[in-house]
Amino acid sequence: MNDVLILASVVLLVLLFLKTPVFIAILAGSMVYFVMNPDINSVIFAQKTITGTENISLLAIPFFICGGILMNYSGVTARIMDLCEALTGRMPGGLAQVNVLLSTLMGGLSGSNLADAAMEAKMLVPIMEEKGYTKSFASVVTAASAIITPIIPPGIAMILYGCIADVSIGKLFTSGLGVGILLTASMMLLVHILSVRAGYKPIRTEPLQPGELGKSLKAAILPLLLPLVIIGGIRAGAFTATESGTVACVYALSLGLAFKEMKLKHIIASCRETVVSSSSIMLIIAAASVFSWVLTRERIPQAMAEWMIRTIDNKYVFLIVINMVLLVVGMFVEGNASMIVLVPLLHPIAVAYGIDPIQFAMVFIFNSAIGCLTPPMGTLMFVTCGITKCKTKDFIKDSLPYYLMFLVVLALMTFVPFFTTGLVNLVY
Repeated sequence: MNDVLILASVVLLVLLFLKTPVFIAILAGSMVYFVMNPDINSVIFAQKTITGTENISLLAIPFFICGGILMNYSGVTARIMDLCEALTGRMPGGLAQVNVLLSTLMGGLSGSNLADAAMEAKMLVPIMEEKGYTKSFASVVTAASAIITPIIPPGIAMILYGCIADVSIGKLFTSGLGVGILLTASMMLLVHILSVRAGYKPIRTEPLQPGELGKSLKAAILPLLLPLVIIGGIRAGAFTATESGTVACVYALSLGLAFKEMKLKHIIASCRETVVSSSSIMLIIAAASVFSWVLTRERIPQAMAEWMIRTIDNKYVFLIVINMVLLVVGMFVEGNASMIVLVPLLHPIAVAYGIDPIQFAMVFIFNSAIGCLTPPMGTLMFVTCGITKCKTKDFIKDSLPYYLMFLVVLALMTFVPFFTTGLVNLVY
Protein backbone atom coordinates (compact mmCIF):
# COMPACT_ATOMS: atom_id res chain seq x y z
CA MET A 1 0.00 0.00 0.00
CA ASN A 2 1.56 3.32 -1.04
CA ASP A 3 1.68 6.51 1.01
CA VAL A 4 -0.97 8.26 -1.09
CA LEU A 5 -3.55 5.54 -0.45
CA ILE A 6 -2.72 5.56 3.27
CA LEU A 7 -3.27 9.34 3.37
CA ALA A 8 -6.58 9.00 1.50
CA SER A 9 -7.75 6.30 3.93
CA VAL A 10 -6.77 8.40 6.94
CA VAL A 11 -8.72 11.38 5.59
CA LEU A 12 -11.77 9.16 5.05
CA LEU A 13 -11.66 7.64 8.55
CA VAL A 14 -11.02 10.95 10.32
CA LEU A 15 -13.99 12.55 8.58
CA LEU A 16 -16.20 9.58 9.47
CA PHE A 17 -15.21 9.83 13.14
CA LEU A 18 -16.00 13.57 13.02
CA LYS A 19 -19.52 12.60 11.88
CA THR A 20 -19.13 14.20 8.48
CA PRO A 21 -21.81 12.92 6.06
CA VAL A 22 -20.63 9.54 4.82
CA PHE A 23 -20.64 10.38 1.12
CA ILE A 24 -18.56 13.53 1.72
CA ALA A 25 -16.02 11.57 3.77
CA ILE A 26 -15.61 8.93 1.06
CA LEU A 27 -15.44 11.50 -1.75
CA ALA A 28 -12.84 13.50 0.18
CA GLY A 29 -10.64 10.45 0.65
CA SER A 30 -10.92 9.60 -3.03
CA MET A 31 -10.23 13.19 -4.04
CA VAL A 32 -6.99 13.18 -2.02
CA TYR A 33 -5.87 10.11 -3.96
CA PHE A 34 -6.57 11.76 -7.34
CA VAL A 35 -4.97 15.07 -6.36
CA MET A 36 -1.83 13.35 -5.09
CA ASN A 37 -1.59 11.25 -8.28
CA PRO A 38 -1.35 13.79 -11.11
CA ASP A 39 -0.71 11.00 -13.63
CA ILE A 40 -4.33 9.81 -13.23
CA ASN A 41 -6.89 11.59 -15.40
CA SER A 42 -9.29 13.44 -13.09
CA VAL A 43 -12.15 12.67 -15.50
CA ILE A 44 -12.12 9.13 -14.08
CA PHE A 45 -13.25 10.57 -10.74
CA ALA A 46 -16.44 11.95 -12.30
CA GLN A 47 -16.98 8.87 -14.47
CA LYS A 48 -16.80 6.42 -11.57
CA THR A 49 -19.03 8.60 -9.42
CA ILE A 50 -21.75 8.58 -12.07
CA THR A 51 -21.41 4.98 -13.25
CA GLY A 52 -21.54 3.72 -9.67
CA THR A 53 -25.26 4.48 -9.58
CA GLU A 54 -26.08 3.04 -13.00
CA ASN A 55 -26.51 -0.58 -11.91
CA ILE A 56 -30.04 -1.50 -12.93
CA SER A 57 -30.52 -3.55 -9.74
CA LEU A 58 -30.21 -0.39 -7.66
CA LEU A 59 -33.61 0.71 -8.98
CA ALA A 60 -35.10 -1.64 -6.40
CA ILE A 61 -33.94 0.62 -3.56
CA PRO A 62 -36.19 3.67 -4.18
CA PHE A 63 -39.12 1.41 -5.06
CA PHE A 64 -38.86 -0.60 -1.83
CA ILE A 65 -38.37 2.56 0.20
CA CYS A 66 -41.47 4.05 -1.40
CA GLY A 67 -43.43 0.85 -0.79
CA GLY A 68 -42.46 0.85 2.90
CA ILE A 69 -43.42 4.51 3.34
CA LEU A 70 -46.75 3.94 1.61
CA MET A 71 -47.40 1.04 4.00
CA ASN A 72 -46.97 3.42 6.94
CA TYR A 73 -49.71 5.64 5.53
CA SER A 74 -52.07 2.81 4.63
CA GLY A 75 -53.27 1.80 8.10
CA VAL A 76 -51.21 -1.39 8.02
CA THR A 77 -49.35 -0.77 11.29
CA ALA A 78 -52.45 -0.77 13.49
CA ARG A 79 -53.75 -3.97 11.89
CA ILE A 80 -50.45 -5.80 12.36
CA MET A 81 -50.16 -4.56 15.96
CA ASP A 82 -53.61 -6.01 16.75
CA LEU A 83 -52.45 -9.37 15.38
CA CYS A 84 -49.24 -9.23 17.45
CA GLU A 85 -51.25 -8.53 20.61
CA ALA A 86 -53.51 -11.49 19.84
CA LEU A 87 -50.51 -13.80 19.34
CA THR A 88 -48.33 -12.72 22.28
CA GLY A 89 -50.72 -11.08 24.73
CA ARG A 90 -50.63 -13.96 27.25
CA MET A 91 -46.81 -14.18 27.35
CA PRO A 92 -44.82 -12.60 30.21
CA GLY A 93 -43.80 -9.13 29.10
CA GLY A 94 -46.61 -9.14 26.56
CA LEU A 95 -46.01 -5.62 25.27
CA ALA A 96 -42.29 -6.32 24.82
CA GLN A 97 -43.18 -9.43 22.83
CA VAL A 98 -45.54 -7.32 20.73
CA ASN A 99 -42.62 -4.97 20.12
CA VAL A 100 -40.39 -7.78 18.81
CA LEU A 101 -43.07 -9.37 16.66
CA LEU A 102 -44.17 -6.02 15.25
CA SER A 103 -40.57 -5.27 14.23
CA THR A 104 -40.39 -8.60 12.43
CA LEU A 105 -43.63 -8.18 10.54
CA MET A 106 -43.15 -4.49 9.77
CA GLY A 107 -39.53 -5.14 8.76
CA GLY A 108 -40.83 -7.14 5.84
CA LEU A 109 -42.73 -4.04 4.74
CA SER A 110 -40.59 -1.01 5.55
CA GLY A 111 -37.05 -2.32 4.87
CA SER A 112 -35.60 0.44 7.11
CA ASN A 113 -34.43 -0.33 10.65
CA LEU A 114 -34.24 3.35 11.63
CA ALA A 115 -37.80 4.00 10.43
CA ASP A 116 -38.98 0.91 12.28
CA ALA A 117 -37.24 1.91 15.52
CA ALA A 118 -38.52 5.50 15.31
CA MET A 119 -42.09 4.35 14.70
CA GLU A 120 -42.13 1.90 17.62
CA ALA A 121 -40.31 4.30 19.96
CA LYS A 122 -43.12 6.80 19.43
CA MET A 123 -45.96 4.28 19.45
CA LEU A 124 -45.06 1.53 21.96
CA VAL A 125 -42.51 2.87 24.45
CA PRO A 126 -44.94 5.37 26.10
CA ILE A 127 -47.53 2.59 26.48
CA MET A 128 -44.90 0.22 27.92
CA GLU A 129 -43.86 2.84 30.49
CA GLU A 130 -47.51 3.32 31.55
CA LYS A 131 -47.72 -0.44 32.14
CA GLY A 132 -44.70 -0.44 34.45
CA TYR A 133 -41.80 -1.20 32.10
CA THR A 134 -38.66 0.83 32.72
CA LYS A 135 -37.75 3.39 30.08
CA SER A 136 -34.40 1.70 29.42
CA PHE A 137 -35.93 -1.78 29.02
CA ALA A 138 -38.58 -0.51 26.61
CA SER A 139 -36.02 1.51 24.62
CA VAL A 140 -33.59 -1.41 24.33
CA VAL A 141 -36.30 -3.83 23.19
CA THR A 142 -37.37 -1.31 20.54
CA ALA A 143 -33.85 -0.70 19.22
CA ALA A 144 -32.72 -4.34 19.42
CA SER A 145 -35.80 -5.69 17.66
CA ALA A 146 -35.23 -3.22 14.81
CA ILE A 147 -32.06 -5.16 13.97
CA ILE A 148 -34.39 -7.78 12.48
CA THR A 149 -35.52 -5.30 9.81
CA PRO A 150 -32.47 -5.43 7.44
CA ILE A 151 -32.53 -9.25 7.71
CA ILE A 152 -36.18 -9.75 6.72
CA PRO A 153 -36.86 -9.27 2.98
CA PRO A 154 -36.95 -6.81 1.34
CA GLY A 155 -34.09 -5.34 3.39
CA ILE A 156 -32.18 -2.57 1.61
CA ALA A 157 -28.89 -4.05 2.89
CA MET A 158 -29.51 -7.25 0.91
CA ILE A 159 -30.15 -5.30 -2.27
CA LEU A 160 -26.93 -3.32 -1.78
CA TYR A 161 -24.88 -6.42 -1.07
CA GLY A 162 -26.32 -8.25 -4.07
CA CYS A 163 -25.45 -5.35 -6.38
CA ILE A 164 -21.92 -4.92 -5.02
CA ALA A 165 -20.95 -8.61 -4.94
CA ASP A 166 -23.08 -9.80 -7.88
CA VAL A 167 -25.01 -12.23 -5.66
CA SER A 168 -28.61 -13.25 -6.36
CA ILE A 169 -30.88 -10.81 -4.53
CA GLY A 170 -33.71 -13.35 -4.70
CA LYS A 171 -31.58 -15.91 -2.84
CA LEU A 172 -30.57 -13.29 -0.28
CA PHE A 173 -34.24 -12.48 0.32
CA THR A 174 -34.99 -16.18 0.83
CA SER A 175 -32.06 -16.63 3.20
CA GLY A 176 -33.11 -13.52 5.11
CA LEU A 177 -36.51 -15.04 5.76
CA GLY A 178 -34.93 -18.04 7.49
CA VAL A 179 -32.38 -15.97 9.44
CA GLY A 180 -35.10 -13.50 10.42
CA ILE A 181 -37.21 -16.30 11.92
CA LEU A 182 -34.17 -17.57 13.88
CA LEU A 183 -33.42 -14.08 15.18
CA THR A 184 -37.06 -13.38 16.09
CA ALA A 185 -37.39 -16.67 18.00
CA SER A 186 -34.12 -16.01 19.87
CA MET A 187 -35.16 -12.49 20.81
CA MET A 188 -38.63 -13.54 21.97
CA LEU A 189 -37.03 -16.22 24.18
CA LEU A 190 -34.66 -13.65 25.69
CA VAL A 191 -37.48 -11.15 26.26
CA HIS A 192 -39.48 -13.93 27.97
CA ILE A 193 -36.59 -14.68 30.36
CA LEU A 194 -35.92 -11.01 31.15
CA SER A 195 -39.63 -10.27 31.62
CA VAL A 196 -40.08 -13.18 34.07
CA ARG A 197 -37.09 -11.94 36.09
CA ALA A 198 -38.37 -8.35 36.12
CA GLY A 199 -41.97 -9.36 36.84
CA TYR A 200 -43.48 -7.84 33.67
CA LYS A 201 -46.99 -9.18 33.26
CA PRO A 202 -48.88 -10.39 30.17
CA ILE A 203 -51.25 -7.99 28.45
CA ARG A 204 -54.12 -10.26 29.43
CA THR A 205 -54.64 -13.48 31.34
CA GLU A 206 -57.87 -14.70 29.78
CA PRO A 207 -57.74 -16.80 26.58
CA LEU A 208 -58.72 -15.38 23.20
CA GLN A 209 -62.38 -15.28 22.46
CA PRO A 210 -63.57 -17.59 19.65
CA GLY A 211 -62.80 -16.02 16.31
CA GLU A 212 -60.69 -13.19 17.80
CA LEU A 213 -57.41 -14.48 16.36
CA GLY A 214 -59.03 -15.20 13.02
CA LYS A 215 -60.43 -11.67 12.89
CA SER A 216 -57.01 -10.12 13.61
CA LEU A 217 -55.32 -12.38 11.08
CA LYS A 218 -57.89 -11.59 8.42
CA ALA A 219 -57.29 -7.85 8.89
CA ALA A 220 -53.51 -8.22 8.63
CA ILE A 221 -53.10 -11.06 6.13
CA LEU A 222 -52.82 -8.97 2.97
CA PRO A 223 -49.90 -6.81 4.22
CA LEU A 224 -48.15 -9.87 5.65
CA LEU A 225 -48.24 -11.60 2.27
CA LEU A 226 -45.91 -8.99 0.70
CA PRO A 227 -42.58 -10.78 1.47
CA LEU A 228 -44.01 -14.07 0.21
CA VAL A 229 -45.36 -12.39 -2.94
CA ILE A 230 -41.91 -10.92 -3.62
CA ILE A 231 -39.95 -14.14 -3.03
CA GLY A 232 -42.53 -16.29 -4.79
CA GLY A 233 -42.71 -13.95 -7.78
CA ILE A 234 -38.92 -13.86 -8.15
CA ARG A 235 -38.64 -17.65 -7.81
CA ALA A 236 -41.46 -18.26 -10.30
CA GLY A 237 -39.89 -15.87 -12.82
CA ALA A 238 -42.89 -13.54 -12.81
CA PHE A 239 -40.57 -10.59 -12.20
CA THR A 240 -36.94 -9.86 -11.36
CA ALA A 241 -35.61 -8.71 -7.99
CA THR A 242 -35.45 -5.17 -9.38
CA GLU A 243 -39.01 -5.31 -10.70
CA SER A 244 -40.20 -6.65 -7.33
CA GLY A 245 -39.69 -3.13 -5.96
CA THR A 246 -42.39 -1.80 -8.26
CA VAL A 247 -44.62 -4.70 -7.22
CA ALA A 248 -44.14 -3.61 -3.58
CA CYS A 249 -45.15 -0.03 -4.47
CA VAL A 250 -48.27 -1.06 -6.36
CA TYR A 251 -49.18 -3.56 -3.63
CA ALA A 252 -48.79 -0.93 -0.87
CA LEU A 253 -50.77 1.67 -2.81
CA SER A 254 -53.53 -0.84 -3.52
CA LEU A 255 -53.79 -1.73 0.17
CA GLY A 256 -53.99 1.94 1.13
CA LEU A 257 -56.84 2.50 -1.31
CA ALA A 258 -58.59 -0.75 -0.33
CA PHE A 259 -58.40 0.12 3.39
CA LYS A 260 -59.61 3.67 2.54
CA GLU A 261 -56.77 5.14 4.60
CA MET A 262 -54.65 6.59 1.78
CA LYS A 263 -55.18 10.23 0.84
CA LEU A 264 -53.61 12.31 -1.91
CA LYS A 265 -51.53 14.19 0.69
CA HIS A 266 -50.14 10.86 1.92
CA ILE A 267 -49.04 9.90 -1.60
CA ILE A 268 -47.32 13.28 -2.05
CA ALA A 269 -45.61 12.95 1.35
CA SER A 270 -44.51 9.41 0.48
CA CYS A 271 -42.91 10.57 -2.76
CA ARG A 272 -41.11 13.38 -0.93
CA GLU A 273 -39.77 11.03 1.78
CA THR A 274 -38.73 8.49 -0.87
CA VAL A 275 -36.67 11.08 -2.75
CA VAL A 276 -34.87 12.19 0.42
CA SER A 277 -34.14 8.65 1.68
CA SER A 278 -33.13 7.28 -1.72
CA SER A 279 -30.88 10.25 -2.45
CA SER A 280 -28.88 9.77 0.74
CA ILE A 281 -28.27 6.11 -0.09
CA MET A 282 -27.41 6.73 -3.74
CA LEU A 283 -24.94 9.48 -2.81
CA ILE A 284 -23.09 6.99 -0.60
CA ILE A 285 -23.07 4.41 -3.41
CA ALA A 286 -21.79 6.94 -5.94
CA ALA A 287 -19.00 8.06 -3.61
CA ALA A 288 -18.02 4.54 -2.63
CA SER A 289 -17.76 3.38 -6.26
CA VAL A 290 -14.89 5.85 -6.71
CA PHE A 291 -13.11 4.59 -3.62
CA SER A 292 -13.65 0.98 -4.73
CA TRP A 293 -11.97 1.84 -8.04
CA VAL A 294 -9.02 3.28 -6.10
CA LEU A 295 -8.70 0.09 -4.04
CA THR A 296 -8.89 -2.07 -7.15
CA ARG A 297 -6.26 0.02 -8.93
CA GLU A 298 -3.93 -0.45 -5.97
CA ARG A 299 -4.68 -4.22 -5.98
CA ILE A 300 -5.73 -4.14 -2.34
CA PRO A 301 -8.38 -6.92 -2.67
CA GLN A 302 -5.91 -9.23 -4.40
CA ALA A 303 -3.18 -8.48 -1.88
CA MET A 304 -5.52 -9.08 1.07
CA ALA A 305 -6.76 -12.34 -0.46
CA GLU A 306 -3.22 -13.61 -1.03
CA TRP A 307 -2.12 -12.64 2.50
CA MET A 308 -5.11 -14.23 4.21
CA ILE A 309 -4.91 -17.45 2.21
CA ARG A 310 -1.21 -17.74 3.09
CA THR A 311 -1.79 -16.92 6.75
CA ILE A 312 -5.15 -18.58 7.50
CA ASP A 313 -5.64 -22.12 6.27
CA ASN A 314 -9.15 -22.70 7.70
CA LYS A 315 -12.32 -21.02 6.51
CA TYR A 316 -13.85 -21.00 9.98
CA VAL A 317 -10.83 -19.21 11.42
CA PHE A 318 -11.22 -16.72 8.56
CA LEU A 319 -14.90 -16.21 9.46
CA ILE A 320 -14.03 -15.67 13.14
CA VAL A 321 -11.46 -13.04 12.18
CA ILE A 322 -13.93 -11.34 9.82
CA ASN A 323 -16.63 -11.32 12.51
CA MET A 324 -14.25 -9.64 14.97
CA VAL A 325 -13.19 -7.07 12.37
CA LEU A 326 -16.75 -6.27 11.29
CA LEU A 327 -18.01 -5.95 14.88
CA VAL A 328 -15.29 -3.40 15.60
CA VAL A 329 -15.88 -1.55 12.32
CA GLY A 330 -19.61 -1.46 13.07
CA MET A 331 -18.91 0.46 16.28
CA PHE A 332 -17.61 3.40 14.28
CA VAL A 333 -18.81 3.23 10.66
CA GLU A 334 -22.38 3.30 9.32
CA GLY A 335 -23.51 -0.07 7.93
CA ASN A 336 -24.06 0.90 4.29
CA ALA A 337 -20.72 2.70 4.15
CA SER A 338 -18.78 -0.25 5.59
CA MET A 339 -20.56 -2.61 3.21
CA ILE A 340 -19.75 -0.57 0.12
CA VAL A 341 -16.09 -0.25 1.09
CA LEU A 342 -15.45 -3.74 2.52
CA VAL A 343 -17.59 -6.10 0.43
CA PRO A 344 -15.40 -5.70 -2.70
CA LEU A 345 -12.42 -6.61 -0.49
CA LEU A 346 -13.85 -9.50 1.51
CA HIS A 347 -16.33 -11.21 -0.79
CA PRO A 348 -13.68 -12.55 -3.24
CA ILE A 349 -11.62 -13.85 -0.31
CA ALA A 350 -14.63 -15.68 1.15
CA VAL A 351 -15.29 -17.31 -2.22
CA ALA A 352 -11.62 -18.35 -2.41
CA TYR A 353 -12.04 -20.14 0.93
CA GLY A 354 -15.04 -22.04 -0.44
CA ILE A 355 -17.58 -20.25 1.73
CA ASP A 356 -21.09 -20.10 0.28
CA PRO A 357 -21.65 -16.53 -1.00
CA ILE A 358 -25.15 -16.45 0.54
CA GLN A 359 -23.82 -17.50 3.96
CA PHE A 360 -21.06 -14.90 3.90
CA ALA A 361 -23.50 -12.21 2.76
CA MET A 362 -25.88 -12.87 5.65
CA VAL A 363 -23.01 -13.00 8.17
CA PHE A 364 -21.74 -9.66 6.83
CA ILE A 365 -25.20 -8.03 6.89
CA PHE A 366 -25.91 -9.29 10.41
CA ASN A 367 -22.58 -7.94 11.67
CA SER A 368 -23.44 -4.56 10.17
CA ALA A 369 -26.87 -4.69 11.82
CA ILE A 370 -25.31 -5.33 15.24
CA GLY A 371 -23.08 -2.31 14.67
CA CYS A 372 -26.20 -0.12 14.45
CA LEU A 373 -26.86 -0.87 18.13
CA THR A 374 -23.27 -0.67 19.35
CA PRO A 375 -21.70 2.43 20.94
CA PRO A 376 -20.06 4.80 20.36
CA MET A 377 -21.81 5.50 17.02
CA GLY A 378 -24.79 3.11 17.07
CA THR A 379 -27.45 4.85 15.00
CA LEU A 380 -30.31 2.75 16.37
CA MET A 381 -29.26 3.54 19.91
CA PHE A 382 -29.17 7.30 19.31
CA VAL A 383 -32.41 7.41 17.29
CA THR A 384 -34.32 5.46 19.93
CA CYS A 385 -32.84 7.29 22.93
CA GLY A 386 -33.43 10.61 21.19
CA ILE A 387 -37.15 9.87 20.95
CA THR A 388 -37.65 8.14 24.32
CA LYS A 389 -35.24 10.43 26.26
CA CYS A 390 -33.54 7.34 27.71
CA LYS A 391 -30.06 7.91 29.20
CA THR A 392 -27.33 6.30 27.12
CA LYS A 393 -25.66 4.64 30.13
CA ASP A 394 -28.97 3.00 31.15
CA PHE A 395 -29.54 1.88 27.58
CA ILE A 396 -26.09 0.26 27.31
CA LYS A 397 -26.50 -1.50 30.67
CA ASP A 398 -29.85 -3.05 29.72
CA SER A 399 -28.65 -3.99 26.24
CA LEU A 400 -25.86 -6.35 27.41
CA PRO A 401 -28.06 -9.52 27.36
CA TYR A 402 -29.08 -8.67 23.78
CA TYR A 403 -25.44 -8.38 22.68
CA LEU A 404 -24.79 -11.86 24.07
CA MET A 405 -27.85 -13.22 22.27
CA PHE A 406 -26.71 -11.61 19.00
CA LEU A 407 -23.28 -13.24 19.37
CA VAL A 408 -24.93 -16.66 19.84
CA VAL A 409 -27.03 -16.15 16.68
CA LEU A 410 -23.94 -14.93 14.81
CA ALA A 411 -22.06 -18.08 15.89
CA LEU A 412 -24.90 -20.26 14.59
CA MET A 413 -24.86 -18.44 11.24
CA THR A 414 -21.06 -18.74 11.07
CA PHE A 415 -20.58 -22.39 11.99
CA VAL A 416 -23.91 -23.93 10.90
CA PRO A 417 -24.51 -23.02 7.22
CA PHE A 418 -27.99 -24.54 7.38
CA PHE A 419 -29.33 -21.43 9.14
CA THR A 420 -28.34 -19.23 6.18
CA THR A 421 -28.58 -21.59 3.22
CA GLY A 422 -31.09 -24.27 4.25
CA LEU A 423 -34.19 -22.39 3.06
CA VAL A 424 -32.37 -21.21 -0.10
CA ASN A 425 -31.49 -24.82 -1.01
CA LEU A 426 -35.09 -25.86 -0.36
CA VAL A 427 -36.61 -23.12 -2.51
CA TYR A 428 -34.01 -23.08 -5.29
